[in-house]
Amino acid sequence: MQVFITGANGFIGSAVVSELLSTGHQVLGLARSEEAEHVLQAAGAQAQRGSLSDHDSLRAGAARADGVIHLAFNPDYANFQQACDLDRRAIEVIGEALVGTSKPFLVPNGLAGLAPGRVVTEDDGIPADYRFPRMSEQTALHLASQGVAASVVRLSQIHNAARQGLVTSLIEVARRTGVSAYVGDGGNRWPAAHISDVARLFRLVLEAPETGARYHAVAEEGIELRAIAAKIGDTLGLPTKSLRAEDAEGHFGPFALFASQDMPASSKATARKTGWHPTGPGLLDDLEKIG
Repeated sequence: MQVFITGANGFIGSAVVSELLSTGHQVLGLARSEEAEHVLQAAGAQAQRGSLSDHDSLRAGAARADGVIHLAFNPDYANFQQACDLDRRAIEVIGEALVGTSKPFLVPNGLAGLAPGRVVTEDDGIPADYRFPRMSEQTALHLASQGVAASVVRLSQIHNAARQGLVTSLIEVARRTGVSAYVGDGGNRWPAAHISDVARLFRLVLEAPETGARYHAVAEEGIELRAIAAKIGDTLGLPTKSLRAEDAEGHFGPFALFASQDMPASSKATARKTGWHPTGPGLLDDLEKIG
């Protein structure tokens, strides 16, 4: 397949590009700069110059490809609504270009806020009281109802030794404040998966997609935040501290929205559908290497 990928030079995108190329697919990556073009070309991919706000480029990339994976997103928590609006519109534009085709369209979402206090499964939809402004899943599933072969891959904390999803922000705050913190008793749980496993899952879904389906990129169902904070503190040589809920925003800033989230998730249905079985190292193992 020729696969158009937004965010092709990003953390997850570059791993997906490598996975696809190594298994015989061709990749057309969205590139925002000449440097990004060169990186893609050096990896063996083609480049489509543009950005998420360049709708003509998004349409052109979708038209050239046999399938699309949307991975570009700017996690700017200080301007999160703006980033989410840009993301939603880009998904809509790509979807409009795919109407009437059978081209698979894979769109990511997170797991926060879906079913606090219990393990989220692939059968769980977006709740009526959903607090988060990102609308990627709702937009993709609406497109599926309009005849687009769209499906959703829900992302946990995707990690290696260099980056760890939302945990990367915890590390940055710990370095800045000199304290590795969690909220309350720190019993809230975050799921995780190694980047190599996640790249393989995207390929498996792309090769045998199910329109309107939800898949979970989850290897570890839920690691308590106090354990994550303790590992960060041990690795960086910093104290670990519990914060009162009312003090979370002062410490974490806009990221406080996520710091208290309990979002354990299962990937049993994903494994049954795709044959995906994670083999990469765990999140806490990778946190020992952050230095």
